[in-house]
Amino acid sequence: MLSPGEAILPEIEAAFERISRGTVDVIQAQSLREKLKKSYIEKKPLRIKVGIDPTAPKLHLGHLVLLQKMRQFQDLGHEILFLIGDFTGMIGDPTGRSEARKPLTRDLVRENAETYKKQIFEVLDKKRTTIRFNSEWMDVMSSQEMVRLASHYTVARLLERDDFQKRYAASQPIAVHEFLYPLIQGYDSVALNADIELGGTDQKFNLLVGRSLQKIYGQAQQVVITMPLLEGTDGVRKMSKSFGNDIALEDPPFEMFGKIMSIRDELMYRYYELLTESDLSTLKALHPMTAKLELAFKLVARFHGEDAAQGARNRFDATVGRKSETNSILEIILEADSLKLVDLIYNQGWAKSKSAARRLIEQSAVALNQFKIIDPNYVVVMPEAGRRHEIKVGKKNRYYLVKKR
Repeated sequence: MLSPGEAILPEIEAAFERISRGTVDVIQAQSLREKLKKSYIEKKPLRIKVGIDPTAPKLHLGHLVLLQKMRQFQDLGHEILFLIGDFTGMIGDPTGRSEARKPLTRDLVRENAETYKKQIFEVLDKKRTTIRFNSEWMDVMSSQEMVRLASHYTVARLLERDDFQKRYAASQPIAVHEFLYPLIQGYDSVALNADIELGGTDQKFNLLVGRSLQKIYGQAQQVVITMPLLEGTDGVRKMSKSFGNDIALEDPPFEMFGKIMSIRDELMYRYYELLTESDLSTLKALHPMTAKLELAFKLVARFHGEDAAQGARNRFDATVGRKSETNSILEIILEADSLKLVDLIYNQGWAKSKSAARRLIEQSAVALNQFKIIDPNYVVVMPEAGRRHEIKVGKKNRYYLVKKR
């Protein structure tokens, strides 16, 4: 007969394998197994820390790599500590930078942080997520405590960071506050008493600082898990708003669809690998254009719904892909039984925002079955099988609406 400890080993190993899948590093793997086992026996969820500085108002697909791994932990019963670095955001993360970042104002950082709260719950379970701000402890840290924190690391250790090394070798200035950044990020793990910290491969040094500081402050050391960085649309640098190569989670459907269709074929497979659970061998048997269209549809549908994804696909086919004859009218196939006219216009990309869609309606620029619609709250009820609506928006957009069977 198996002992209780032996009986749970298969479940722990299954959880370990699921968590490890798609990661770059797990430091330390044995410690992760032990933490999972202890959590299982004590029925106490692990505390998983993930920190993001709110330097831009929108999260992008690069963040989705981390968000999906967070969700896996939640599905296994653990708690996500989503740390918004409002204090560190005002310093500016020097990771990968050849010069110091411009500091952001507290108001701007807080404004960006508010948008994150909505976006993360497109993926995360709200009940298993705790949002924290590192200003909670950094704003009240005394100068004496800050000096004590700084005493735990040497300049020589900090210069081991690749970006600092390069700047130092090139005689590029490194400000003292930039040296403090990894220490503060590491101290966040102490303040939260994190069991595990997730981050991109570019954050590995900072995550390991967290382990070191936890040991110094008498805590159990966190397991560090690094995830691969998703390249942006240029296929060269990591996805970032500052590089102008990002695909934001809140991009309008057609814009998101078009950005995904613009990436190189070889990059498409990496997007599939990091952002979906699709089988790569099956996808590589398809024509690259077919596979890319499927990827664009999947990702747009994930954040905007299938109707919006189909609308983006239809518009892409009409304007970029398979050109229709001048006099033909494309069909838009919708899954919903009914939807707001404003949402339909926005989802199809006929207006850049919902407020712009409302203005089109109020200006009598929208007609359904040749009748002008001027009520911005109008709801389109889809026709029964075998029938269709004709919709006209402005002078150029004319389509048939068909209910998906």
